[in-house]
Amino acid sequence: MGARERILTAAGELFAEHGFDATPTSRIAERAQVPKGLIHYYFRHKQDLLTALVDRLPEEAVESDGVAVRGDVAGSLRRLVLEFDTRLESSLLLSHLLWREADTHVALREALQTRFQAVVDQVRRVMEAALPTGRKGGDVDTAAMLFARLINYRHAVARRGEHDDELEREIGFIARALELSVGGMTKAPKPA
Repeated sequence: MGARERILTAAGELFAEHGFDATPTSRIAERAQVPKGLIHYYFRHKQDLLTALVDRLPEEAVESDGVAVRGDVAGSLRRLVLEFDTRLESSLLLSHLLWREADTHVALREALQTRFQAVVDQVRRVMEAALPTGRKGGDVDTAAMLFARLINYRHAVARRGEHDDELEREIGFIARALELSVGGMTKAPKPA
C-alpha cells in the first residue's frame, strides 16, 4: 500500500474512533507510518482527507436491468436496496463517519450531494424500468427523490436489519403510489 493510501486508511480509522476535530494530523502520520509533512503533500488541508475518503466509498452504480422487473415496482426497489446494502457493507463505518462530518464540512457535504444525485438517478431508472408502462415524469422524479432519501438515511446512520419492516412499508407505499399514478388514477377514489 502506498503512502497516500496508508494516510487515508489511518485517517478513516482515527476519524471513526475519535472524530475529525479530535484527530490531529500528527496522529494520522504516526498510524500511517509516514512523516507529518507527507500528509500535507497529498492533502493540502486536513479537510481534504474527508473529501478523499468519499472516493473510497463503493461505487453505487447498479445496472437497472439487473434489478428491475417490469410490473413489479416493489420487488424491484427491494432488489435495488439489497444491491446498495451489499455494496456498502464493507464500508458502513466510513459511510456513517462521512455523513456525520458532512454537517460541518462544506466540501464533504458537496461531494456527498453529488453521490446522492447519482443514487436519485439510479432509483429513477429502476422505477421507470419496473413500471408497467415505463412511465417517466414528475411522479417518478418525486418518488425517486423520496426513495433515495430513504436509502441515504439508512446508510448515513448505518441502520439496517432492525428497521427492515419500516423500510418494507415505505417500499410498499411508494410502489402503490407510482402504480396508481400510472394507472391513470390521479385523485383518491370517492367514498361509496
